[in-house]
Amino acid sequence: MLPLAQFGVLSALATALTSVLSAILLLALTRQLWSLRWSLTRDKESSLPLPKGSMGWPLVGETFHWLFQGSNFHISRRERHGNVFKTHLLGKPVIRVTGAENIRKILLGEHSLVCTQWPQSTRIILGPNTLVNSIGDLHKRKRKILAKVFSRGALESYLPRLQDVVKSEIAKWCSEPGAIDVYSAAKSLTFRIAVRVLLGLQMEEERIVYLAQIFEQLMNNLFSLPIDAPLSGLRKGIKAREILHANMEKIIQEKMERQQTEDEYNDAFDYILSSSKEHDQQLSIQELKETAVELIFAAHSTTASASTSLILQLLRHSAVVERAKIELEAEGLGYESNSSHNGVTFEKEDAADTETTCLLNGGCQNHSDGFPQSKSHVPHLNLDKLSQLRYVDCVVKEVLRFLPPVSGGYRTALQTFELDGYQIPKGWSVMYSIRDTHETAAVFQSPELFDPDRFGPEREESRAARFSYVPFGGGVRSCIGKELAQIILKTLAVELIGTCKWTLATENFPKMQTVPIVHPVNGLHVHFTYNHPL
Repeated sequence: MLPLAQFGVLSALATALTSVLSAILLLALTRQLWSLRWSLTRDKESSLPLPKGSMGWPLVGETFHWLFQGSNFHISRRERHGNVFKTHLLGKPVIRVTGAENIRKILLGEHSLVCTQWPQSTRIILGPNTLVNSIGDLHKRKRKILAKVFSRGALESYLPRLQDVVKSEIAKWCSEPGAIDVYSAAKSLTFRIAVRVLLGLQMEEERIVYLAQIFEQLMNNLFSLPIDAPLSGLRKGIKAREILHANMEKIIQEKMERQQTEDEYNDAFDYILSSSKEHDQQLSIQELKETAVELIFAAHSTTASASTSLILQLLRHSAVVERAKIELEAEGLGYESNSSHNGVTFEKEDAADTETTCLLNGGCQNHSDGFPQSKSHVPHLNLDKLSQLRYVDCVVKEVLRFLPPVSGGYRTALQTFELDGYQIPKGWSVMYSIRDTHETAAVFQSPELFDPDRFGPEREESRAARFSYVPFGGGVRSCIGKELAQIILKTLAVELIGTCKWTLATENFPKMQTVPIVHPVNGLHVHFTYNHPL
């Protein structure tokens, strides 16, 4: 017989083992019931099966796998299940879709097969009056109002001030003795463009830095579980939004009063107020606050991501930089072109005018403000000049193909329809994949290579299949600010390539994280200096 002590130990082990096995069986059972619960939502009138895939664990689904694995999450499941697979993310059943033909059906099916459907947390934080949250006729009306904001005339008027902000920020990068975290610097750049150029809000430096931090808090919690509880991501995002609204309300009211007596258009708000009058739509303060945050959202994070990716690719591909320099020189934008006229640089020719313009527009800064002065020789650009920079345009397009800032877009199925032999049930979320489509599209030769020439006149690969290249989406929901984003990227490229040199401050290039937008893990650290200091 076993001693009493040994018997007690064995009994305890048996009890513990039984408890563990019971817990494992319970977890397995709940997971099976969770999967069954979603299987039962398939449309019984359709003979097609649901897409393959896993619904993960109860309530959370595969959200944490998605957040931690980034792009590997979708790659692994696409390899296992194909171009159309099901999963469960951010509290919703989702069908992930890759491929030009599949994406075409979704993007052209807006308002008939599908309607826009951002995650619930995003809809709550941005607010009900935003363009991204509107559907049907409301979406059409809002888009008409905002169309004037991104018209050619408006973009032309933004460009000088936009370029001043770019010059000013690059001056800071080049004056810094240490390395710059490019992603953080790019977010500062695009936030200032949104606030100063688009919204026309004049604020002291301390206030801009503070609001940029608050906006970062909003962005960090935009894609979170839709649980409004203390310390939850959703609650933090809502708090950030309220702070932004409170800071903007007085400024917006003053702007509305001035706009009633002035016909001058200086920024996006002026165009919005004018356009709303033209369409007989009176916008409330609340609508304008939400629109202001949405404009920052549209111009900020995705453009900062693309700007960082642009600099990363310029670091990696010196031959691309040299070809771009040759083009800038040919178009009169290179250093030699602008430093040899009467032996005077651009700053010396226009110093007084530039200083006055910068102070009025909140753009570039000078020594008296405590900021380094720009040593850029590049004259003020215009849209015609930017359009002549064909190779720079190819570089920007290839950056957006190679590292699109967002992985895709969300829709909700308005009716059951078919994709790749599977049914997409009514009411389910559909996420079309931009990144996966760019990586797998047959029209792109060696898609794993960074090759701007694929967009050149001799190849024009993206024209072979319209929906193989969709960095800005497509259809009636295509990004309304895509021209502005490309102008920002081209202006940044011109100023950097034409005036600066840069070196990677770390031994290796950083890995890229893709959720919620593309950005370097632990930052991209770079030393910047001017080519020809004055």
